[in-house]
Amino acid sequence: MLSAEKKKELEEAIYAFVGKPIGPPFTGRDVVNEPMIRQWCDAMGETSPNYLDAVAAEKSPHGGIVAPPMMLQAWVMQGWEMHEGYDEPKNEEHRLHKLLTDAGYEGVLGTDTEQSFSRYLRLGDAVTADTVIEHISEEKATGAGVGYFITTRATFTDQNGAELGWMTFRVLKFIPNQPQQAASDDDGAAQPAKPARIKPPMGHDNSWWWQACTDGKIQIQRCGGCEKLRHPPRPMCGACGSMEWDAVESSGRGTLHTYTVIHYPQFPGYEFPIIAALVDLEEGVRMMSSISGCDYEKVEIGMPLQGVIHEDEDGFALPIFRPREDSQ
Repeated sequence: MLSAEKKKELEEAIYAFVGKPIGPPFTGRDVVNEPMIRQWCDAMGETSPNYLDAVAAEKSPHGGIVAPPMMLQAWVMQGWEMHEGYDEPKNEEHRLHKLLTDAGYEGVLGTDTEQSFSRYLRLGDAVTADTVIEHISEEKATGAGVGYFITTRATFTDQNGAELGWMTFRVLKFIPNQPQQAASDDDGAAQPAKPARIKPPMGHDNSWWWQACTDGKIQIQRCGGCEKLRHPPRPMCGACGSMEWDAVESSGRGTLHTYTVIHYPQFPGYEFPIIAALVDLEEGVRMMSSISGCDYEKVEIGMPLQGVIHEDEDGFALPIFRPREDSQ
């Protein structure tokens, strides 16, 4: 724990970042284009002709193909080289995070985001993002630990300087809670228990699915009206509106639709790098999960996978995927 004097010095230093741009405005390397729109729509399961069909879009109120509003940030996302190496900060946000990390606030957790869109993006638009550190809270006690909520605001503009929309993103930089239970080493000295994975929220609509995982099953919700399969679980069918449902057990067999490798931010309870994967199950639904048993450099889109139930040391069960043996 920091002394009162050190805490005061830290807060004076971090609050000086409020209002600062994290760096110069960044313009996306590519203008709005059809290939990127198609790729995004394919990954997200979006089928609107306004985004994909030039003939149909021309007859729409837009008068041509437009980009999905939720793609706004995608046009200015930068490569991994701009985000790794917080020990050697590349911008003001990195410097702020390093100050807190060096003071013991080692954990980082995304908490929420808000977005607003001013107009649809059209083919040929160039998108620029100007991101500012908007707010830093007072120190808060949370379930994850004691820390500070940091909010950044990105304002997006087009090639003429007109606003396209904005996005706020809030993270918690925190000192992880110390586990209550402890183990002993060979000399009998108490050792902190290994941090556990953050548990997902469980409620009326999805607790049955997590219980099935505990029972060793990967379940897929099925509409009681039109029998359409859906995942993740939700109370109403998006196809027919029925609120009646049951579930079928998945074989766990699937193929890799797309993936990303997460190196940073790192926080307790997880092994890094994480291969975050979007998997096409053979039953016809997609599932977000992770891949184990394979070096991330050997992962390939389209590779056959097999889902299994993994159980953490604390008994929490969840599905993960491994390369399927019959593909090797």
